[in-house]
Amino acid sequence: MVVDDSRVLFIQMEKLLEDTDFEVAAYCKNGEEAIALYDSVQPDVVTMDIIMPGLDGLETARAIIEEHPGARIVMVSSLAYDDTIDEANALGAKAFVYKPFEKDALLEALHKAVADA
Repeated sequence: MVVDDSRVLFIQMEKLLEDTDFEVAAYCKNGEEAIALYDSVQPDVVTMDIIMPGLDGLETARAIIEEHPGARIVMVSSLAYDDTIDEANALGAKAFVYKPFEKDALLEALHKAVADA
């Protein structure tokens, strides 16, 4: 599941995941949508943008992990500071990817999240 307010990023991620072990099961443009859809989609991994309108990615990840402790979330952001990464790790994020990302970095983070199950 991709959670990002940028449809361009979603399309880029779908392209990067072609011919890999991963596919996009759902696209959510904000945190509220991700929380509402998580139950029905039950994704293996969620990529979560941090800066979004409404609930930010950290708040959204926290809400999903509280309700689904086994959720595997990979944080994705261009604006990441050590304290943001520390907070993401503390709430249970499995990996972090910096935007703009390349296929190898994305796949490494997704594999790490799945292996961490």
